Parts: sequence; structure tokens; C-alpha cells
Amino acid sequence: MAFSNTRRRYASFDTVASIPGEVIDAFWFIIDYHLKGVFLLEPVINFDLINAQGLLSIQFSQGNSPTKIVVDFDYPFNPKWPSAYRAVDNMGRETIMTAREM
Repeated sequence: MAFSNTRRRYASFDTVASIPGEVIDAFWFIIDYHLKGVFLLEPVINFDLINAQGLLSIQFSQGNSPTKIVVDFDYPFNPKWPSAYRAVDNMGRETIMTAREM
């Protein structure tokens, strides 16, 4: 099962350059506290940033599942951020990257 044997975690250059570290940390928070042990995770999972009345919400989904989960944060949303990110598990090396980097 993907995201169950974490060895190292990374964020791509494009990710680090496009969003604050707090948002990157939010992806890992969602994986660790809302997804692991609850869902069978694929090696690539999707995160979409949503403007929820000026605050950030992050929607999780994955290709072969109809399940979508939205987690709300008390963090200001910036419409200049890319809207789609991916978390990729490559044998325990987990990376957050923009969708365009896939």
C-alpha cells in the first residue's frame, strides 16, 4: 500500500516556489491524519486547492476511486497558486509536486 512505508519526504522545486511551506505541510498532515489507515492509497494521489470564502480548502482524490475528501484550513487562499498538486510515493520516497510536473 502506498504512503505506508515513508522513508523520506520531498517537495519539488516548482512546489516550493509556488506555495508557502505551511500549505506543503498541510498535504502531509492530510496524508498522515486523514488518509493513512483509512483508505487504500494509490502511488499517486491528487490534491486540489479550493477557495472557501477566502480560506484554503484542500480536496483529496485518486484516480480509481469516487471518494473525495475536502479538508478546511484557517489559512488565507491565494488565487495565484497553482490549483492542482500530486503526492507521489516511489518506494517510500514521497514527493509533493505540481500537476504540470507529472
